[in-house]
Amino acid sequence: MINIWEVNETNKMIEHENLDVRTITLGISLLDCIDSDLEALNRKIYGKITEAAAKLVETGAEIERNYCIPIVNKRISVTPIALVGQAACKGPEDFVAVAKTLDRAAKDVGVNFIGGYSALVSKGMTKGDEDLIRSIPKALAETERVCSSVNVGSTKTGINMDAVKLMGEIILQTAEFTKENDSLGCAKLVVFCNAPDDNPFMAGAFHGVTEADAIINVGVSGPGVVKKALEQVRGENFEVLCETIKKTAFKITRVGQLVAQEASRRMGIPFGIIDLSLAPTPAVGDSVAEILEAIGVGRIVDGVGRGVVLDRDKNYDKVKRAYDAMVEGSGTQYE
Repeated sequence: MINIWEVNETNKMIEHENLDVRTITLGISLLDCIDSDLEALNRKIYGKITEAAAKLVETGAEIERNYCIPIVNKRISVTPIALVGQAACKGPEDFVAVAKTLDRAAKDVGVNFIGGYSALVSKGMTKGDEDLIRSIPKALAETERVCSSVNVGSTKTGINMDAVKLMGEIILQTAEFTKENDSLGCAKLVVFCNAPDDNPFMAGAFHGVTEADAIINVGVSGPGVVKKALEQVRGENFEVLCETIKKTAFKITRVGQLVAQEASRRMGIPFGIIDLSLAPTPAVGDSVAEILEAIGVGRIVDGVGRGVVLDRDKNYDKVKRAYDAMVEGSGTQYE
């Protein structure tokens, strides 16, 4: 049961510490949509998604109104399309048609994103896998809500270097195909190693084949809550610090549990996992950097990619930025 103390705690975290539910994600299995006819496949996919997710956005809005808990995104993840589409899709263009069906279904039910335009190729690629991968640039350029992912390796099977090479080309093509929109396609494309069996969180979301026919997952974000808690124990020992983080994380996940249980009850769909994220909100200071500073491990002055730090091509102006950040404690400040 959620008691009145927890309700008050939740209200405080939302009003003063920028707590939000980052997403309710509905995972949908499309395995029963497989068909050798492309038109029938698209019809089944559209029907399955629009039926299963018909009340997702409405349910999220109702929970927001009833509990005054902000829910930023409502999303869908589906079975990897390389698996679903292999029988019907004879080439990349056929997969693009499926991507457009996913996009249309997502738009019609009102969700922000739909993930699962994916292929799992850590050990090898079928023709269908390769066709989907080659279709990604055009699919992301011609859709608005579709997110894509490809798993190219795992600890158990090793790395599929053919897939790595191909994905290098695909990323460049995706940037080119979406250049008129700041190459946004690349922000909706994830390349994995060791992808989990099921991943409900964008942009690399897909509904695992071992999951139920439909499932509700919730992601909660609360860096401001963690920062506030750490500020209250500043100067305490490491054990107190760890206990504070643990207790705060529990309070945040309880909010996710409330939302997940309510969404599950109202939609008649079981809920799967609650993910605690430290993804920032637009509020100033609401970031992981602020948490690290509150812990006392240092001060965040800049962000520099590993490829810049390890540059071997004598791009000293780039390396200097990393050097200045680590040694001089100076960097580029953004408003």
